[in-house]
Amino acid sequence: MAREGSAIQARGEGEVAVTGLLEFATVTALLGPLEALLPAQGTLRVDLGGVSHADSAGLALLVHWLRLARRRGLELEFHQAPAQLMDMARLSRLDRILPLQPAAAP
Repeated sequence: MAREGSAIQARGEGEVAVTGLLEFATVTALLGPLEALLPAQGTLRVDLGGVSHADSAGLALLVHWLRLARRRGLELEFHQAPAQLMDMARLSRLDRILPLQPAAAP
């Protein structure tokens, strides 16, 4: 059975959606694409609602994106973060720096 990958796509001005797996095998493909989608100014909203699984590499990717945005003087917001990602951020105390909003409860 083929493993699911990951993808990032623009949803309009200032918003992107991430889907699939955010894990060691898939995050390297997402290291660069966000750069092309960063707005010239303001805030970029990253919708994580389509993320089906994440591990610590996925969390590290979010930190990388946050650093990239801040170097450009931009704000970054992560919305609809899966519970698994929220738990890892809390355990590692990265919830203190990552602007994560949890997915709505079912």
